[in-house]
Amino acid sequence: MWTKEIDSTWTLFLDRDGVINERKIGGYIQSIEEFKFLDKVEESIAFFSSIFGYIFVVTNQQGIGKGLMKECNLLDIHRYMCDKIEEKGGKITSCYFAPELKSQENNLRKPNPGMGLVAKKDFPEINFEKSIMVGDTDSDILFGKNLGMKTVRIRTHEEINIEADLTVENLYNLKEIWEKGI
Repeated sequence: MWTKEIDSTWTLFLDRDGVINERKIGGYIQSIEEFKFLDKVEESIAFFSSIFGYIFVVTNQQGIGKGLMKECNLLDIHRYMCDKIEEKGGKITSCYFAPELKSQENNLRKPNPGMGLVAKKDFPEINFEKSIMVGDTDSDILFGKNLGMKTVRIRTHEEINIEADLTVENLYNLKEIWEKGI
């Protein structure tokens, strides 16, 4: 597997809901109180922080576009998430989000490449061919493929129409596979 060639010149992109925290089916995480880390995520991100040069969160957040929450609420949630990850030795370089509605034509929303392109503008050394996207939906996997990244799918109950390069149970399972050098 390609894990052996990965070093600090590589970048890891992570979806948020369903990868880092529990998804709220049929709703949106609107407050810190609703944000629940998935099992062993903080230690997994700490592990990946020791390998990758950058780790970014890229997340569609149309709850803002629907008026269910404000951007400041999302920024509070992301600050909380990053602080908790740092307490365990990990580091999220930056969080990017697309607040627009799914129905709006917008280049930021995954599967469109906008959030990745903004990250590259902010961090020009990013090489998408030396990047991995981890997500739980087809739009996450397509986002990665649209930018030429390797892709990892977190297993989900959603219908799968786009195959990822690798499918795992969760971020901790990816860490375990990585440690075994498979």
